[in-house]
Amino acid sequence: MDTSESSTAPQTPAPAPAEGPPARRRWAMDTRPLRHPAYRRLWSSTVVTAVGSQLTAVAVPKQVYDITGSSAWVGYASLAGLLPLMVFALWGGAVADSVDRRKLLLVTNSGIALTSVLFWFQAVAGLESVAALMVLLALQQAFWGLNAPARNASIARLVPAEELTAANALGSTVAQTGQVVGPLLAGALIPVIGLPELYLIDALALCVTVWAVYKLPSLPPLAAQAKRRAGLREIADGFRYIALHKVLLLSFLADVVAMVLGMPRALFPQLAGGTYAPYGDGLALGLLFAAIPIGAVLGGLFSGTFSRARRHGWMVIGAVVAWGVAITGFGLSDSLWLAVAFLALAGVADMVSMVFRGAILLSAATDEMRGRMQGVFTVVVAGGPRLADVLHGTAGAAFGPRAAVAGGGLLVVAVMLGLAAAVPALRRYRV
Repeated sequence: MDTSESSTAPQTPAPAPAEGPPARRRWAMDTRPLRHPAYRRLWSSTVVTAVGSQLTAVAVPKQVYDITGSSAWVGYASLAGLLPLMVFALWGGAVADSVDRRKLLLVTNSGIALTSVLFWFQAVAGLESVAALMVLLALQQAFWGLNAPARNASIARLVPAEELTAANALGSTVAQTGQVVGPLLAGALIPVIGLPELYLIDALALCVTVWAVYKLPSLPPLAAQAKRRAGLREIADGFRYIALHKVLLLSFLADVVAMVLGMPRALFPQLAGGTYAPYGDGLALGLLFAAIPIGAVLGGLFSGTFSRARRHGWMVIGAVVAWGVAITGFGLSDSLWLAVAFLALAGVADMVSMVFRGAILLSAATDEMRGRMQGVFTVVVAGGPRLADVLHGTAGAAFGPRAAVAGGGLLVVAVMLGLAAAVPALRRYRV
């Protein structure tokens, strides 16, 4: 890895302390992208909002349940945000390829902050309207769908190509950390400060994001794409681009295979109340939901072990296969602690997959297509786990939860290896 440093080192043995930092850099998180002020601002804002957004993600279903007393309505509210997210992510990708991405980020982050303020206002006013919550959630997710493609596509303009993998690892680690810390913080704060204030904290955190984006350099379309529109034809051009570039197609399919066939979260409540009931229903459920993001965070913290790899295609294939093996092990586990260990390993594999799939999308696509690629990526990431909930819930009812989990993991391994064998583009891709 550090061949350039070792080639210039003196031939006499170096003092022991000088060997420490290079050794640590071989396994610790690669922080080189943070040397670039623009990326550092974008990443720093993500640190704040990763936790803040999770406060709202907890507050909305909690408020819906408090109003209705029905878990079904909690599910309906979640679906109310899915369709706007998917539609506006696809359109947002085309918009991100046709306008200054910095300006688009300013508008959309401001819109997300405004919806958080409206969430706070309706909670303080005691409106107690599920319809209002669903409308606000749909509006928020529409803004997020417009925001995410521009945000992710901007990274390739803020860091050198050789640091894209490290930049993805930094961003993914922050996002996964937010999924662990945010819900725990929400659970601790609700009894102390109340539900409405969670929305207000998120809104204040989003103000930090707006300021960070304001300080970014202008990110207009490159000269060749300056007059591009953002309509249905441009969205369709994005899908044609994916179809013509097998490595991009396979990177999307890899995520679909892993998430749809191998994400068993819909079965966690049944497993916690049945297989792992002797450990305590609440403890088991909390550990099952926390294990994958905790594993992903650990994978990110030690991402120096893989972030400098050049065979990105093989890294994706290996990570998805490892995910499938870990999920299979989880399904076969009688012990809660062994099950949690397997899920944590799955989280590490998921982090590796996210990092290299993200790097492939940024490096294999041209800048004029990056927004649309990130739009499709957002849809896949949002839609895959929800499809998995339906598939695993149905399979769990038919075959039992453990059989459904283990069978899904084995399918992930078989399908991913089959795709890798049938289409060599992903195996051959390297930077």
